[in-house]
Amino acid sequence: MKICILYGTESGNSELVATDLFESLDDDHDVVLEDLADVDVASLEPTALHLIICSTHGEGDPPQSALPFLEGAKNTRVNLTGIRYAMFGLGDSTYVNYSRGSEHVDELLAGSGAERVGEYGRHDAASRDDASALAEEWARNVLETVPDLESASL
Repeated sequence: MKICILYGTESGNSELVATDLFESLDDDHDVVLEDLADVDVASLEPTALHLIICSTHGEGDPPQSALPFLEGAKNTRVNLTGIRYAMFGLGDSTYVNYSRGSEHVDELLAGSGAERVGEYGRHDAASRDDASALAEEWARNVLETVPDLESASL
């Protein structure tokens, strides 16, 4: 199964985490890495698992690079039934809208019929945790929950 790692970023943090995740999966899987700014929501592949890494900007807003993806989905009202995805949000819990940017993407996908698999992963910038290490552990857990990838490993 193909794994598509998609990221939405404002300052580059989500891109760095997504790139680290790509490198940890690339040897064992068919993996692609794309900025959400370059992804047409109608082109999401039902045969792929989409791992989405998304930050939060401002007062709980989605990051700049996720905006074209979100607008495209709203404008086309695409049916995403059959699309599987997992979400990993980056944010800072000292703000009231912690990790809300990723929730915008999650709500849009779910509202269009896509199915979220695995736990909703999150990284808190107020912690001392390494975002890439958390994302790799999250992805490992997600891959174990997807029937087509039960034997997958990082």
